Amino acid sequence: MIVLIIFGALLFARWFAQLWLEILNQRHVRANASTVPPAFKDVVTPETYQKSVDYTLTKSRFHCIELTWTVIILAAVLFSGVLPWFYNVFQNSFGRSIWVGALFVVATSILLTVPDLPFDWYSQFSLEQRFGFNTTTPKTFWVDRIKGLLLGVAIGFPLLWLILKLVDWLGDWWWLWAWACMMVFQLVMLVVAPILILPLFNKFSPLPEGALRERLLGLGERAGFRAKDIQVMDGSKRSRHSNAFFTGFGHFRKIVLFDTLVDQLQPTELEAVLAHEIGHYKKRHIPKTMLWSAIATLIGFYIISVLAKQAWFYHAFGFPSGSVVPAFLLFGLLAGTVTFWISPVSHLFSRKHEYEADAYAAGVMNEVRSLIGALRKLNEKNLSNLTPHPYYSGFYYSHPTLLEREQALQSIAR
Repeated sequence: MIVLIIFGALLFARWFAQLWLEILNQRHVRANASTVPPAFKDVVTPETYQKSVDYTLTKSRFHCIELTWTVIILAAVLFSGVLPWFYNVFQNSFGRSIWVGALFVVATSILLTVPDLPFDWYSQFSLEQRFGFNTTTPKTFWVDRIKGLLLGVAIGFPLLWLILKLVDWLGDWWWLWAWACMMVFQLVMLVVAPILILPLFNKFSPLPEGALRERLLGLGERAGFRAKDIQVMDGSKRSRHSNAFFTGFGHFRKIVLFDTLVDQLQPTELEAVLAHEIGHYKKRHIPKTMLWSAIATLIGFYIISVLAKQAWFYHAFGFPSGSVVPAFLLFGLLAGTVTFWISPVSHLFSRKHEYEADAYAAGVMNEVRSLIGALRKLNEKNLSNLTPHPYYSGFYYSHPTLLEREQALQSIAR
């Protein structure tokens, strides 16, 4: 009983903290809502600023409801005994083989996404529609989820089966070999995803010949960043939000621009955004991020291996001990109650990387005006929250705020 109390306390502590952060942020935004703050007089019009405030507050209120619903569902699933009941149904119906265990985890994970569907629908077709961002059709909405479901089964099931097989083969040290397999899988996905998976959801077209293409390729030459191609993704098929990124590595590296981004920014601003993305590459942020991810994954597998040996852990949630399968599922459901509290630390590193990429872009461009202009437009077009509470941004923002980035760039210019 004490184990359930501890995990229940962790679950509700995270929920309470998340609600508190949302309310704190709402109050902070409202306190700055009457007029455009002086720092943003040249960034947005009063009408756009007010719209961004309304968008922020509407999303926040919706998120409070969503958080509460998620906690209710998760608590019901964890503490009602439905999971061990479902596990017994699987074993009685299909046997106790490794593939049945993998299928149980995959099937449970899929079923747990069902309660979120009404919220996903409302967010897309009501909230985003209200503020002019939604361009998704109901057909696209459902097709995306069906594709995601099939991909999850096609990729997740064999990978989980292999990991469970390693437990059977290798005994106490299975977690180390499972981690190695996961790292190989992630490296393979870096190559495979841009070629086979992303095109299942979006159309990618080469950036047309012309001045913009020559400008961006010229930037790549100056920066010593050779990409196989510059492609435009039809992001407008689903939303008017915009972004840019590059995928793959080595010979398979490609620069990707959302079509919405191409429409919103001037050529020099697009060049500055691309310089920022190249900065992440040149500063080795991706290998650093992958290293931290690898360490976290290794720790996660080790914790699962320890929990799998603890009868008290299994019995607390109604599972019989003896199989690692419930430990995988329970770890996946409970890990967020701990990782939430360390998210500010990971965001500190992420924001540091953003500052470094901004500084690199300023150096390559030999000026800061273009990147500042791009950041201002992106914040304006996306109705970003220009005045988040510092505590809220610490827990949720992987990027510095617009004001923080501008101040850092202007200090470089001086």
